[in-house]
Amino acid sequence: MNNNCSKYEALFTFGNEEALKKHIETCEDCKKEQETMDKVSELLKEVKPYYIAKRKNTAKLKMACAVIAILFGSTAMGVINLNSDISDILKYGNTLSAEDLGLPVDAYGLLMVE
Repeated sequence: MNNNCSKYEALFTFGNEEALKKHIETCEDCKKEQETMDKVSELLKEVKPYYIAKRKNTAKLKMACAVIAILFGSTAMGVINLNSDISDILKYGNTLSAEDLGLPVDAYGLLMVE
């Protein structure tokens, strides 16, 4: 039967540091668990600068994409507003129907099937 101590998680999460340290000094199972957690913490500290640098580059890339999208959108809207041929075609409420496209339609405006 397994008689391992299961207090480490509860003390680590809900207890204070003094209680955890006292328990670790007396319990071998929790001492091994603490050593494992220390190794993981060391690995995270080692990788942290690379992760932060990557995150900063990602933020810069997102910012550049947003600026390009704004510039493209404002340029496109300027062209549409200044070019009267395009603005006349793209008015609100103007839609092309099947008849406008040259397709055969019946009296209701629906496509005719022969």
